Amino acid sequence: MSKIQSLIKDTAIYGISSIVGRFLNYLLVPLYTYTLKSLSDYGIVNDLYAMTAIVLVILTFGMETTFFRFMNKEERPMEVLSTTLIMVGGVALVFVTAVLALLPQVAAALGYEEHPWYIGMMAIIVGMDAFQAILFSYLRYKKRPIRFVTLKMLFILLSCTLNVLAYAIIPKFVDNWEITVTYTVVINLICTSVVMLCFIGELRECPWRFNKDYCRSMLAYTWPLLILGIAGILNQVAGQLMLPRVLPREEGRAALGIYGACVKVAMVMAMITQAFRYAYEPFVFSQTKERDSKETYALGMKFFIIFTLFAFICVIAYLPLLQRIVDEEYRVGMDIVPIVMAAEIMMGIYFNLSFWYKLIDKTIWGAIFSVCGCVVLIAVNYLFIPHFGYMACAWAGFAGYFTAMVLSYIVGQKKNKIDYDLKTITTYIVITVAMYFAMRYAMGLVDKPLPKMAIGTVFVVLFIAHVLYHDLPPKSIPVVGKYFDRHRKITNNNK
Repeated sequence: MSKIQSLIKDTAIYGISSIVGRFLNYLLVPLYTYTLKSLSDYGIVNDLYAMTAIVLVILTFGMETTFFRFMNKEERPMEVLSTTLIMVGGVALVFVTAVLALLPQVAAALGYEEHPWYIGMMAIIVGMDAFQAILFSYLRYKKRPIRFVTLKMLFILLSCTLNVLAYAIIPKFVDNWEITVTYTVVINLICTSVVMLCFIGELRECPWRFNKDYCRSMLAYTWPLLILGIAGILNQVAGQLMLPRVLPREEGRAALGIYGACVKVAMVMAMITQAFRYAYEPFVFSQTKERDSKETYALGMKFFIIFTLFAFICVIAYLPLLQRIVDEEYRVGMDIVPIVMAAEIMMGIYFNLSFWYKLIDKTIWGAIFSVCGCVVLIAVNYLFIPHFGYMACAWAGFAGYFTAMVLSYIVGQKKNKIDYDLKTITTYIVITVAMYFAMRYAMGLVDKPLPKMAIGTVFVVLFIAHVLYHDLPPKSIPVVGKYFDRHRKITNNNK
């Protein structure tokens, strides 16, 4: 349990940047949806960042996970860092140079012939992001969560400040100030550049030696992760990319604007899984030599599922409030929120299951599972977007992650069996599903937001009570447990 408490502690620290960052990004969603001229404009914002997400995966080509594996495996870890930075930095530099050299053609191919510098600036941003991904991984390896969070928060706070200035404050004082998507891209470029400057200290620590043997071994390990990563990110953004390209451009961008705004409400689940991943990945690789490592992984999976299901209940309970972060014309898409959150839970489970093949250096399995899930997702999108629009995107993500998750579990239990507590996990899933439908029914009986959320709060409290009674007694919780120990000692002394 002490190892799980350490994992929970690290998850909480890493989660600060995710939780606060997502919260501040929530503040940007109403800023965009209330100020941009149309649904289509916000669709452009989502389309640009969806493309960036795919390119980032390609430019990092699985080297974040590979970095952790080799830093814990090789005798000269700083040469692993140096080799990784040179590999990722070199690929990023070639990419940025190529895009800028062929900017008119690339922009036209992507549907941005009228705004080619949207593509040019995003290429520079994603190149720096890829390089920084390894530097942030280095901070996680060194167990420097405070510096990690500080740099993440610097980006977030600077971005929010500049966005508020550009979209809310300056327009009140400058009559001819035009609200445009351009500011979003320029602000991102500025913030990414500032964070890059903050990494000067880490760059000085690097010996800058390129080890050819490490390079060959790392490429052999990482290429399946590249396929896995591309398929995985397509599971997240393929629908967003397909909406404006399967549907007529303007109609598709408007649908993407609605879908993108509503997905932001569901992103509580994504920030929990991301915070867990930041702590869990280095934790898992450091536990490979422990005798009870499999028991630890099983316990970690159980608590991950419990906490994500709790987050699901909370979002549904307070959706009448959360939906107000977007303008009213976007709220027609709120039905996708529970579907997207369920997909995010399965993505998190799939991530946790993935360690069996990473630890035995059989990453090809991850590529196979992710490709299968991606094929299902693209097929559902292609077949149903023309008929159901953005709703098809939500269900496609659900189907894709479900496919990858189930395949990974079945094969993983044959290759590297872990005794997960399926009885408890199944119980929590059944409870959550029952609570969801009961909550939706009860909340549908009232019209006002406050009574709806009061009903939701009852279900949240019931879920917490079940967790505390059955699986996480208060004395086992860090900080809280110390209070119980102190109280017990005082009581014993009095006796």
